[in-house]
Amino acid sequence: MAKNPGHRGSPDKLYCLSSLQVFCGGFGPTEVATQGFVVLCYQLKSSAEGILNKKYEYFTAISYRSQIVAGTNFIFKIHAGGENYVHMSVFWALPCNGGGVTVMGAQENKSKTDPIVPF
Repeated sequence: MAKNPGHRGSPDKLYCLSSLQVFCGGFGPTEVATQGFVVLCYQLKSSAEGILNKKYEYFTAISYRSQIVAGTNFIFKIHAGGENYVHMSVFWALPCNGGGVTVMGAQENKSKTDPIVPF
């Protein structure tokens, strides 16, 4: 066990490193998309459509995985209507690097049960 360097309360508060679910450099577990991510992904819809050369009427983020790098990589599972799902890879730069959000790639022909894996 190690002292939590970010903790500002009592110095005897400890945390267990083995309880962390994210490994340095790796993608974290699948999380439910928040309303903020639903809005973000809808705003990025045209970029994904350009990559896939396809138009979508329905485009709603339902889950994601993230990886902290010099910014954050995200892979979103997007419900694209009916039984259609898209996985969209997004990079969100650090504020000191402009804080921009870029669609890095997209994959179609995914299902509701397909795992979110890096691509």
